[in-house]
Amino acid sequence: MTQSSTSESTHKTTTDDAMLPTERRAVFSLAGIYALRMMGLFMILPVFALYAETLEGYTPALIGLAIGIYGLTQAALQIPFGMASDHFGRKPVIILGLIIFAIGSVVAATADTMNGVIFGRALQGAGAIAAAVMALVADLTREEKRLGAMAIIGMSIGVAFAVSLVMGPLFSNWIGVDGIFWLTAVLALVAIAVLHFVVPNPVRSVLHRDAQTVPAQLKNVIRDPQLLRLNFGIMILHMMLTATFVVLPLALRDHAGLVAEQHWYIYLPVMVFAMLLMVPFIIIAEKKRRMKTVFTASVLVLGIGQLIFMFGYNSITSIVLGLFIFFTAFNVLEASLPSLVAKMVSPDNKGTAMGMYSSSQFLGAFFGGVLGGWLYGAMGFEAVFGLCAGMAAVWFLVAATMQSPRYLSSHLVRVGPISEERARHLVGEFTRVTGVAEAVVIAEDGVAYLKVDLHALDREALKAFSADDEFVDKAEKQGS
Repeated sequence: MTQSSTSESTHKTTTDDAMLPTERRAVFSLAGIYALRMMGLFMILPVFALYAETLEGYTPALIGLAIGIYGLTQAALQIPFGMASDHFGRKPVIILGLIIFAIGSVVAATADTMNGVIFGRALQGAGAIAAAVMALVADLTREEKRLGAMAIIGMSIGVAFAVSLVMGPLFSNWIGVDGIFWLTAVLALVAIAVLHFVVPNPVRSVLHRDAQTVPAQLKNVIRDPQLLRLNFGIMILHMMLTATFVVLPLALRDHAGLVAEQHWYIYLPVMVFAMLLMVPFIIIAEKKRRMKTVFTASVLVLGIGQLIFMFGYNSITSIVLGLFIFFTAFNVLEASLPSLVAKMVSPDNKGTAMGMYSSSQFLGAFFGGVLGGWLYGAMGFEAVFGLCAGMAAVWFLVAATMQSPRYLSSHLVRVGPISEERARHLVGEFTRVTGVAEAVVIAEDGVAYLKVDLHALDREALKAFSADDEFVDKAEKQGS
Protein backbone atom coordinates (compact mmCIF):
# COMPACT_ATOMS: atom_id res chain seq x y z
CA MET A 1 0.00 0.00 0.00
CA THR A 2 1.37 3.45 -0.94
CA GLN A 3 1.84 6.28 1.54
CA SER A 4 -0.99 8.20 -0.16
CA SER A 5 -3.46 5.34 0.07
CA THR A 6 -2.47 4.72 3.69
CA SER A 7 -3.15 8.37 4.47
CA GLU A 8 -6.54 8.21 2.76
CA SER A 9 -7.45 5.05 4.69
CA THR A 10 -6.39 6.63 8.00
CA HIS A 11 -8.36 9.77 7.19
CA LYS A 12 -11.50 7.77 6.42
CA THR A 13 -11.15 5.79 9.66
CA THR A 14 -10.74 9.01 11.64
CA THR A 15 -13.74 10.59 9.95
CA ASP A 16 -15.93 7.59 10.69
CA ASP A 17 -14.73 7.31 14.29
CA ALA A 18 -17.10 8.12 17.15
CA MET A 19 -15.21 11.33 17.94
CA LEU A 20 -11.92 12.92 17.02
CA PRO A 21 -9.39 13.34 19.86
CA THR A 22 -9.99 17.11 19.87
CA GLU A 23 -13.74 16.52 20.00
CA ARG A 24 -13.41 14.18 22.96
CA ARG A 25 -11.14 16.63 24.78
CA ALA A 26 -13.54 19.48 24.12
CA VAL A 27 -16.68 17.61 25.14
CA PHE A 28 -15.34 16.10 28.36
CA SER A 29 -13.59 19.26 29.49
CA LEU A 30 -16.67 21.41 28.82
CA ALA A 31 -18.84 18.83 30.56
CA GLY A 32 -16.51 19.18 33.54
CA ILE A 33 -16.84 22.97 33.49
CA TYR A 34 -20.62 22.72 33.33
CA ALA A 35 -20.68 20.14 36.13
CA LEU A 36 -18.40 22.21 38.39
CA ARG A 37 -20.69 25.19 38.02
CA MET A 38 -23.83 23.15 38.67
CA MET A 39 -22.28 21.65 41.78
CA GLY A 40 -21.54 25.16 42.99
CA LEU A 41 -25.20 26.08 42.60
CA PHE A 42 -26.70 22.91 44.03
CA MET A 43 -24.43 21.98 46.95
CA ILE A 44 -26.21 24.46 49.18
CA LEU A 45 -29.66 23.06 48.31
CA PRO A 46 -29.78 20.43 51.10
CA VAL A 47 -28.09 22.61 53.74
CA PHE A 48 -28.96 26.28 53.26
CA ALA A 49 -32.25 26.27 55.18
CA LEU A 50 -30.33 25.17 58.30
CA TYR A 51 -27.52 27.69 57.78
CA ALA A 52 -29.90 30.59 57.12
CA GLU A 53 -31.11 30.55 60.73
CA THR A 54 -27.72 31.97 61.77
CA LEU A 55 -27.95 34.99 59.45
CA GLU A 56 -29.21 38.45 60.31
CA GLY A 57 -32.66 39.16 58.85
CA TYR A 58 -33.61 35.49 58.62
CA THR A 59 -37.21 34.73 57.66
CA PRO A 60 -38.65 31.60 56.00
CA ALA A 61 -39.63 33.64 52.94
CA LEU A 62 -36.06 34.87 52.50
CA ILE A 63 -34.74 31.31 52.77
CA GLY A 64 -36.77 30.42 49.70
CA LEU A 65 -35.71 33.57 47.88
CA ALA A 66 -32.03 32.91 48.59
CA ILE A 67 -32.30 29.32 47.35
CA GLY A 68 -34.25 30.17 44.20
CA ILE A 69 -33.03 33.64 43.16
CA TYR A 70 -30.25 32.22 40.97
CA GLY A 71 -32.97 30.80 38.71
CA LEU A 72 -34.37 34.25 37.92
CA THR A 73 -31.06 35.77 36.86
CA GLN A 74 -30.06 32.59 35.03
CA ALA A 75 -33.34 32.50 33.08
CA ALA A 76 -33.05 36.20 32.20
CA LEU A 77 -29.42 36.13 31.05
CA GLN A 78 -28.62 32.72 29.56
CA ILE A 79 -30.00 33.53 26.09
CA PRO A 80 -28.34 37.01 25.98
CA PHE A 81 -25.04 35.41 27.04
CA GLY A 82 -25.38 32.89 24.23
CA MET A 83 -26.07 35.64 21.70
CA ALA A 84 -23.14 37.69 23.04
CA SER A 85 -20.86 34.71 22.44
CA ASP A 86 -21.69 34.96 18.72
CA HIS A 87 -20.25 38.48 18.63
CA PHE A 88 -17.47 38.48 21.25
CA GLY A 89 -16.34 34.86 21.12
CA ARG A 90 -17.31 31.79 23.14
CA LYS A 91 -14.39 31.67 25.55
CA PRO A 92 -14.39 35.37 26.55
CA VAL A 93 -18.11 35.21 27.36
CA ILE A 94 -17.75 31.96 29.31
CA ILE A 95 -14.81 33.40 31.26
CA LEU A 96 -16.86 36.52 32.06
CA GLY A 97 -19.72 34.33 33.28
CA LEU A 98 -17.41 32.26 35.47
CA ILE A 99 -15.86 35.41 36.96
CA ILE A 100 -19.35 36.76 37.79
CA PHE A 101 -20.22 33.40 39.32
CA ALA A 102 -17.02 33.42 41.41
CA ILE A 103 -17.72 36.98 42.60
CA GLY A 104 -21.24 35.93 43.59
CA SER A 105 -19.81 32.99 45.54
CA VAL A 106 -17.43 35.29 47.43
CA VAL A 107 -20.24 37.75 48.18
CA ALA A 108 -22.37 34.91 49.59
CA ALA A 109 -19.43 33.45 51.54
CA THR A 110 -18.64 36.74 53.28
CA ALA A 111 -22.24 37.83 53.91
CA ASP A 112 -23.64 37.68 57.41
CA THR A 113 -27.12 38.83 56.41
CA MET A 114 -29.85 37.20 54.37
CA ASN A 115 -29.86 40.11 51.92
CA GLY A 116 -26.13 39.66 51.33
CA VAL A 117 -26.50 35.97 50.56
CA ILE A 118 -29.47 36.68 48.28
CA PHE A 119 -27.39 39.20 46.34
CA GLY A 120 -24.54 36.68 46.08
CA ARG A 121 -26.86 33.96 44.82
CA ALA A 122 -28.33 36.35 42.25
CA LEU A 123 -24.80 37.05 41.00
CA GLN A 124 -24.08 33.32 40.82
CA GLY A 125 -27.06 32.91 38.51
CA ALA A 126 -26.03 35.98 36.50
CA GLY A 127 -22.93 34.08 35.38
CA ALA A 128 -25.24 32.37 32.90
CA ILE A 129 -22.81 30.40 30.74
CA ALA A 130 -25.08 27.48 29.78
CA ALA A 131 -25.97 28.69 26.29
CA ALA A 132 -22.42 29.83 25.53
CA VAL A 133 -21.02 26.45 26.64
CA MET A 134 -23.47 24.62 24.40
CA ALA A 135 -22.51 26.89 21.49
CA LEU A 136 -18.82 26.12 22.08
CA VAL A 137 -19.58 22.39 22.20
CA ALA A 138 -21.31 22.80 18.84
CA ASP A 139 -18.32 24.72 17.44
CA LEU A 140 -15.94 21.96 18.49
CA THR A 141 -17.89 18.92 17.26
CA ARG A 142 -19.02 17.78 13.87
CA GLU A 143 -22.73 17.85 13.23
CA GLU A 144 -22.92 14.05 12.99
CA LYS A 145 -21.39 13.71 16.48
CA ARG A 146 -23.40 16.51 18.12
CA LEU A 147 -26.10 14.29 19.65
CA GLY A 148 -23.53 12.20 21.50
CA ALA A 149 -21.71 15.32 22.69
CA MET A 150 -24.89 16.84 24.11
CA ALA A 151 -25.75 13.54 25.79
CA ILE A 152 -22.40 13.59 27.61
CA ILE A 153 -23.08 17.16 28.79
CA GLY A 154 -26.53 16.10 29.98
CA MET A 155 -25.15 13.12 31.91
CA SER A 156 -22.55 15.34 33.57
CA ILE A 157 -25.32 17.64 34.81
CA GLY A 158 -27.28 14.72 36.23
CA VAL A 159 -24.25 13.30 38.01
CA ALA A 160 -23.31 16.76 39.34
CA PHE A 161 -26.77 17.19 40.82
CA ALA A 162 -26.74 13.78 42.52
CA VAL A 163 -23.23 14.35 43.88
CA SER A 164 -24.24 17.81 45.14
CA LEU A 165 -27.03 16.44 47.33
CA VAL A 166 -24.58 14.09 49.01
CA MET A 167 -21.56 16.40 49.16
CA GLY A 168 -23.52 19.42 50.40
CA PRO A 169 -24.14 18.02 53.91
CA LEU A 170 -20.63 16.52 54.02
CA PHE A 171 -18.88 19.77 53.13
CA SER A 172 -21.22 21.72 55.38
CA ASN A 173 -20.03 19.58 58.29
CA TRP A 174 -16.34 19.98 57.35
CA ILE A 175 -16.10 23.61 56.20
CA GLY A 176 -19.51 25.14 56.83
CA VAL A 177 -21.90 26.63 54.27
CA ASP A 178 -19.76 29.74 53.95
CA GLY A 179 -16.90 27.35 53.17
CA ILE A 180 -19.03 25.77 50.42
CA PHE A 181 -19.44 29.21 48.86
CA TRP A 182 -15.67 29.74 49.01
CA LEU A 183 -15.19 26.30 47.43
CA THR A 184 -17.53 27.17 44.57
CA ALA A 185 -15.51 30.33 43.91
CA VAL A 186 -12.35 28.20 43.68
CA LEU A 187 -14.12 25.72 41.39
CA ALA A 188 -15.08 28.60 39.08
CA LEU A 189 -11.41 29.63 38.83
CA VAL A 190 -10.45 26.01 38.15
CA ALA A 191 -13.04 25.96 35.38
CA ILE A 192 -11.47 29.08 33.83
CA ALA A 193 -8.08 27.34 33.84
CA VAL A 194 -9.59 24.24 32.20
CA LEU A 195 -11.25 26.42 29.57
CA HIS A 196 -8.00 28.21 28.78
CA PHE A 197 -5.53 25.33 28.87
CA VAL A 198 -7.57 22.24 27.98
CA VAL A 199 -10.52 23.21 25.78
CA PRO A 200 -9.42 23.59 22.14
CA ASN A 201 -10.05 26.79 20.25
CA PRO A 202 -12.83 26.30 17.67
CA VAL A 203 -12.04 25.84 14.01
CA ARG A 204 -15.09 27.96 13.24
CA SER A 205 -17.68 29.83 15.31
CA VAL A 206 -21.04 30.03 13.59
CA LEU A 207 -24.69 29.93 14.54
CA HIS A 208 -25.85 26.38 15.33
CA ARG A 209 -29.61 25.98 15.08
CA ASP A 210 -29.47 22.67 16.93
CA ALA A 211 -27.68 24.15 19.96
CA GLN A 212 -28.43 27.90 20.08
CA THR A 213 -31.46 30.15 20.35
CA VAL A 214 -32.38 31.90 17.10
CA PRO A 215 -34.47 35.00 17.99
CA ALA A 216 -36.48 34.78 14.77
CA GLN A 217 -37.68 31.30 15.77
CA LEU A 218 -38.89 32.24 19.25
CA LYS A 219 -42.42 33.08 18.12
CA ASN A 220 -42.94 29.66 16.53
CA VAL A 221 -41.53 27.84 19.55
CA ILE A 222 -43.60 29.82 22.06
CA ARG A 223 -46.79 29.17 20.10
CA ASP A 224 -46.26 25.41 19.81
CA PRO A 225 -48.79 23.77 22.20
CA GLN A 226 -46.73 20.58 22.60
CA LEU A 227 -43.58 22.48 23.49
CA LEU A 228 -45.58 24.67 25.88
CA ARG A 229 -46.68 21.53 27.72
CA LEU A 230 -43.08 20.40 28.06
CA ASN A 231 -41.85 23.83 29.17
CA PHE A 232 -44.63 23.92 31.74
CA GLY A 233 -43.56 20.46 32.88
CA ILE A 234 -39.88 21.31 33.45
CA MET A 235 -40.93 24.49 35.25
CA ILE A 236 -43.20 22.51 37.61
CA LEU A 237 -40.54 19.83 38.13
CA HIS A 238 -37.98 22.35 39.35
CA MET A 239 -40.58 24.30 41.32
CA MET A 240 -41.28 21.10 43.22
CA LEU A 241 -37.60 20.29 43.71
CA THR A 242 -36.69 23.74 45.05
CA ALA A 243 -39.77 24.12 47.23
CA THR A 244 -39.15 20.68 48.71
CA PHE A 245 -35.60 21.54 49.74
CA VAL A 246 -36.68 24.78 51.35
CA VAL A 247 -38.30 22.67 54.09
CA LEU A 248 -37.02 19.08 53.86
CA PRO A 249 -33.70 19.70 55.69
CA LEU A 250 -35.69 21.33 58.50
CA ALA A 251 -38.08 18.38 58.65
CA LEU A 252 -35.19 15.92 58.83
CA ARG A 253 -33.63 17.83 61.72
CA ASP A 254 -36.63 19.04 63.71
CA HIS A 255 -39.19 16.28 63.18
CA ALA A 256 -37.28 13.16 62.11
CA GLY A 257 -34.50 13.71 64.66
CA LEU A 258 -31.54 13.50 62.25
CA VAL A 259 -28.75 16.00 62.92
CA ALA A 260 -27.56 18.05 59.95
CA GLU A 261 -24.19 16.33 59.50
CA GLN A 262 -25.98 12.98 59.10
CA HIS A 263 -28.36 14.04 56.32
CA TRP A 264 -26.05 12.60 53.68
CA TYR A 265 -26.74 9.17 55.19
CA ILE A 266 -30.21 9.57 53.66
CA TYR A 267 -29.33 11.26 50.38
CA LEU A 268 -26.55 8.89 49.29
CA PRO A 269 -28.47 5.58 49.23
CA VAL A 270 -31.64 7.28 47.99
CA MET A 271 -29.85 8.87 45.01
CA VAL A 272 -27.92 5.69 44.14
CA PHE A 273 -30.97 3.42 44.15
CA ALA A 274 -33.21 6.02 42.49
CA MET A 275 -30.72 6.40 39.62
CA LEU A 276 -30.46 2.63 39.24
CA LEU A 277 -34.23 2.18 39.23
CA MET A 278 -34.58 4.94 36.65
CA VAL A 279 -32.72 2.92 34.00
CA PRO A 280 -35.35 0.24 33.22
CA PHE A 281 -38.07 2.89 32.95
CA ILE A 282 -36.00 4.87 30.45
CA ILE A 283 -35.40 1.69 28.45
CA ILE A 284 -39.13 0.91 28.44
CA ALA A 285 -39.92 4.47 27.37
CA GLU A 286 -37.41 4.64 24.53
CA LYS A 287 -36.87 1.07 23.35
CA LYS A 288 -40.40 -0.21 23.91
CA ARG A 289 -41.86 3.10 22.73
CA ARG A 290 -43.96 3.70 25.82
CA MET A 291 -42.71 7.21 26.46
CA LYS A 292 -46.03 8.93 27.12
CA THR A 293 -47.14 6.15 29.47
CA VAL A 294 -43.90 6.23 31.47
CA PHE A 295 -43.88 10.02 31.42
CA THR A 296 -47.39 10.57 32.75
CA ALA A 297 -47.01 7.77 35.30
CA SER A 298 -43.82 9.43 36.58
CA VAL A 299 -45.65 12.73 37.06
CA LEU A 300 -48.26 10.89 39.11
CA VAL A 301 -45.54 9.20 41.19
CA LEU A 302 -44.02 12.64 41.93
CA GLY A 303 -47.30 13.65 43.53
CA ILE A 304 -47.41 10.43 45.57
CA GLY A 305 -43.94 11.19 46.92
CA GLN A 306 -45.10 14.66 47.99
CA LEU A 307 -48.18 13.25 49.71
CA ILE A 308 -45.91 10.91 51.68
CA PHE A 309 -43.88 13.97 52.76
CA MET A 310 -47.06 15.84 53.62
CA PHE A 311 -48.43 13.20 55.97
CA GLY A 312 -45.15 11.69 57.18
CA TYR A 313 -42.60 14.49 57.48
CA ASN A 314 -42.21 13.71 61.19
CA SER A 315 -41.02 10.15 60.44
CA ILE A 316 -37.59 9.35 59.04
CA THR A 317 -38.96 6.17 57.44
CA SER A 318 -41.63 8.14 55.59
CA ILE A 319 -39.11 10.76 54.47
CA VAL A 320 -36.76 8.10 53.10
CA LEU A 321 -39.63 6.39 51.27
CA GLY A 322 -40.89 9.72 49.93
CA LEU A 323 -37.41 10.73 48.75
CA PHE A 324 -36.85 7.41 46.98
CA ILE A 325 -40.21 7.62 45.19
CA PHE A 326 -39.76 11.31 44.37
CA PHE A 327 -36.23 11.02 43.00
CA THR A 328 -36.92 7.91 40.96
CA ALA A 329 -39.69 9.79 39.18
CA PHE A 330 -37.63 13.00 39.09
CA ASN A 331 -34.71 11.25 37.37
CA VAL A 332 -36.99 9.63 34.79
CA LEU A 333 -38.61 12.98 34.00
CA GLU A 334 -35.32 14.89 33.97
CA ALA A 335 -34.03 12.44 31.35
CA SER A 336 -37.29 12.21 29.37
CA LEU A 337 -38.18 15.88 29.01
CA PRO A 338 -35.22 16.95 26.81
CA SER A 339 -35.77 13.85 24.68
CA LEU A 340 -39.43 14.77 24.24
CA VAL A 341 -38.52 18.33 23.24
CA ALA A 342 -36.15 16.96 20.60
CA LYS A 343 -38.84 14.60 19.30
CA MET A 344 -41.59 17.24 19.18
CA VAL A 345 -39.73 20.16 17.61
CA SER A 346 -38.85 20.60 13.94
CA PRO A 347 -35.18 19.74 13.40
CA ASP A 348 -34.00 23.29 12.60
CA ASN A 349 -35.74 24.78 15.68
CA LYS A 350 -34.18 22.48 18.27
CA GLY A 351 -31.69 24.99 19.70
CA THR A 352 -34.37 27.63 20.20
CA ALA A 353 -36.73 25.11 21.78
CA MET A 354 -34.03 23.95 24.19
CA GLY A 355 -33.23 27.56 25.09
CA MET A 356 -36.84 28.20 26.08
CA TYR A 357 -36.91 24.87 27.91
CA SER A 358 -33.85 25.80 29.96
CA SER A 359 -35.26 29.22 30.79
CA SER A 360 -38.48 27.56 31.99
CA GLN A 361 -36.44 25.21 34.18
CA PHE A 362 -34.61 28.08 35.88
CA LEU A 363 -37.83 30.06 36.34
CA GLY A 364 -39.29 26.99 38.04
CA ALA A 365 -36.41 27.00 40.54
CA PHE A 366 -37.08 30.67 41.29
CA PHE A 367 -40.82 30.30 41.77
CA GLY A 368 -40.37 27.12 43.80
CA GLY A 369 -38.01 28.86 46.20
CA VAL A 370 -40.22 31.93 46.61
CA LEU A 371 -43.48 30.01 47.02
CA GLY A 372 -41.92 27.34 49.24
CA GLY A 373 -40.40 29.88 51.62
CA TRP A 374 -43.54 32.01 51.80
CA LEU A 375 -45.86 29.05 52.39
CA TYR A 376 -43.58 27.55 55.02
CA GLY A 377 -43.56 30.81 56.95
CA ALA A 378 -47.32 31.29 56.63
CA MET A 379 -48.69 27.77 57.06
CA GLY A 380 -45.90 25.27 57.77
CA PHE A 381 -44.55 22.07 56.26
CA GLU A 382 -47.89 20.61 55.18
CA ALA A 383 -48.66 23.62 52.99
CA VAL A 384 -45.39 23.33 51.05
CA PHE A 385 -45.72 19.61 50.41
CA GLY A 386 -49.43 20.06 49.65
CA LEU A 387 -48.57 22.74 47.08
CA CYS A 388 -46.09 20.37 45.42
CA ALA A 389 -48.66 17.54 45.34
CA GLY A 390 -51.18 19.93 43.80
CA MET A 391 -48.67 21.04 41.16
CA ALA A 392 -48.04 17.40 40.27
CA ALA A 393 -51.79 16.86 39.83
CA VAL A 394 -52.08 19.86 37.50
CA TRP A 395 -49.06 18.70 35.54
CA PHE A 396 -50.54 15.21 35.21
CA LEU A 397 -53.65 16.68 33.58
CA VAL A 398 -51.51 18.74 31.21
CA ALA A 399 -49.25 15.79 30.37
CA ALA A 400 -52.24 13.51 29.72
CA THR A 401 -53.31 15.79 26.84
CA MET A 402 -49.85 15.65 25.23
CA GLN A 403 -49.53 14.02 21.84
CA SER A 404 -47.65 10.74 21.73
CA PRO A 405 -44.18 11.57 20.41
CA ARG A 406 -42.74 10.41 17.15
CA TYR A 407 -39.85 8.10 17.97
CA LEU A 408 -37.40 10.07 15.88
CA SER A 409 -34.02 11.56 16.73
CA SER A 410 -32.28 14.68 15.54
CA HIS A 411 -29.41 14.16 13.13
CA LEU A 412 -27.25 16.74 11.38
CA VAL A 413 -25.16 16.53 8.25
CA ARG A 414 -22.77 19.27 7.13
CA VAL A 415 -23.31 19.65 3.40
CA GLY A 416 -20.97 22.62 2.94
CA PRO A 417 -21.50 25.82 0.94
CA ILE A 418 -24.47 25.36 -1.41
CA SER A 419 -27.00 27.48 -3.27
CA GLU A 420 -30.65 27.88 -2.27
CA GLU A 421 -31.65 25.82 -5.30
CA ARG A 422 -29.28 23.02 -4.30
CA ALA A 423 -30.61 23.15 -0.73
CA ARG A 424 -34.19 22.64 -1.98
CA HIS A 425 -33.04 19.75 -4.14
CA LEU A 426 -31.20 18.14 -1.24
CA VAL A 427 -34.38 18.02 0.84
CA GLY A 428 -35.82 15.52 -1.61
CA GLU A 429 -32.59 13.53 -1.74
CA PHE A 430 -32.38 13.27 2.05
CA THR A 431 -35.99 12.18 2.47
CA ARG A 432 -35.38 9.34 0.03
CA VAL A 433 -32.72 7.91 2.36
CA THR A 434 -34.05 5.01 4.42
CA GLY A 435 -34.83 6.12 7.95
CA VAL A 436 -35.02 9.87 7.25
CA ALA A 437 -38.51 11.15 8.09
CA GLU A 438 -37.98 14.90 7.79
CA ALA A 439 -35.29 17.16 6.33
CA VAL A 440 -34.63 20.88 6.44
CA VAL A 441 -31.57 22.14 4.56
CA ILE A 442 -30.42 25.69 5.35
CA ALA A 443 -28.14 26.97 2.59
CA GLU A 444 -26.58 29.77 4.67
CA ASP A 445 -25.66 27.26 7.41
CA GLY A 446 -24.45 24.59 5.00
CA VAL A 447 -26.23 22.08 7.24
CA ALA A 448 -29.04 19.57 6.79
CA TYR A 449 -31.25 19.21 9.87
CA LEU A 450 -32.90 15.79 9.89
CA LYS A 451 -35.39 13.77 11.89
CA VAL A 452 -34.47 10.10 11.63
CA ASP A 453 -35.48 6.68 12.88
CA LEU A 454 -32.19 5.42 14.28
CA HIS A 455 -33.30 1.79 14.03
CA ALA A 456 -33.86 2.04 10.28
CA LEU A 457 -31.37 4.75 9.28
CA ASP A 458 -29.04 4.04 6.36
CA ARG A 459 -25.94 5.73 7.77
CA GLU A 460 -23.76 4.82 4.82
CA ALA A 461 -26.11 6.66 2.47
CA LEU A 462 -25.93 9.79 4.62
CA LYS A 463 -22.13 9.81 4.52
CA ALA A 464 -22.29 10.55 0.81
CA PHE A 465 -23.74 13.99 1.64
CA SER A 466 -21.16 14.91 4.31
CA ALA A 467 -18.67 17.72 3.72
CA ASP A 468 -16.74 17.49 6.97
CA ASP A 469 -13.27 16.85 5.55
CA GLU A 470 -12.10 20.42 6.16
CA PHE A 471 -13.24 20.28 9.80
CA VAL A 472 -11.49 16.93 10.31
CA ASP A 473 -8.25 18.13 8.72
CA LYS A 474 -8.07 21.28 10.87
CA ALA A 475 -9.08 19.41 14.02
CA GLU A 476 -6.40 16.77 13.41
CA LYS A 477 -3.75 19.49 12.95
CA GLN A 478 -4.91 21.21 16.12
CA GLY A 479 -4.73 17.97 18.06
CA SER A 480 -1.29 17.02 16.76
